[in-house]
Amino acid sequence: MNTYKKPYVIAEIGCNHKGDMEIAKELIKVAKIFCKVDAVKFQKRNNKELLTENQYNAPHPNPINAYGETYGEHREFLEFTKAQHQELKDFCEEMEISYSTSVWDLTSAQEIASLSPEFIKIPSACNNHFEMLGWLCDNYSGEIHISTGMTTKNEISELVEFFIEKGRNKDLVIYNCTSGYPVPFDDVCLLEISRMKSLYENKVKHIGFSGHHLGIAVDIAAFTLGANVVERHYTLDRTWKGTDHAASLEPSGMRKLSRDLNAVYQALSFKEKDILDIEEVQREKLKFRKN
Repeated sequence: MNTYKKPYVIAEIGCNHKGDMEIAKELIKVAKIFCKVDAVKFQKRNNKELLTENQYNAPHPNPINAYGETYGEHREFLEFTKAQHQELKDFCEEMEISYSTSVWDLTSAQEIASLSPEFIKIPSACNNHFEMLGWLCDNYSGEIHISTGMTTKNEISELVEFFIEKGRNKDLVIYNCTSGYPVPFDDVCLLEISRMKSLYENKVKHIGFSGHHLGIAVDIAAFTLGANVVERHYTLDRTWKGTDHAASLEPSGMRKLSRDLNAVYQALSFKEKDILDIEEVQREKLKFRKN
């Protein structure tokens, strides 16, 4: 009998659509039909709320990835409106795949919550934005997923306690995550999943893993350690201009990830009896017999 939770795979589109609705819809379609994942996830930012005036007007720190003269112009170019997010959610429903979005500020949280997605994600950068978290706890009834990159163990504990006090911890999914693009293997720190599971498995809904590494072997190990929600950045072309493409999986990689996670899920069980039915015929033919 398999005692593991079924894997739930999220293809994180983020801003890998390059600000183009048609590319965004193609990413959704490919994620559903070819990759066979459970959900896609976008991003929503109110850039003037999120950035200081100096940050907004400064040049992009890596001009080769810029879509505007300033960092603010770059971010606005990649941003979809609330109406466009509704269009994407509607398209996801037509394709029978779950829609979600990471929200980076209170205004974005309020806008996306009004669309009633199944879950909303809080990125590592904002998991200490307790005004936004409190508003979501009080006004949004879906799951709240939170990454814990660049977050101390004490801060994670405080985060979980906050949700317990709000009575929303059973809707909380916390992700092991290292914030880097891409992350070398020795910085992934997979055993943090075991620590999080021992501390929080009975307090939260799920333990997740959000990876920015290369390949898919690490994700399989993360699932085996107990992270049944697995999120990876996803793009149609890793050579496209933009910060996240290089740390993303292309469709073939995302398809293999979904396939392999489900294969491992089926394999993670104890033997129900000493000699399985598939072994009986082999035992009869091959087993050494004592005289």
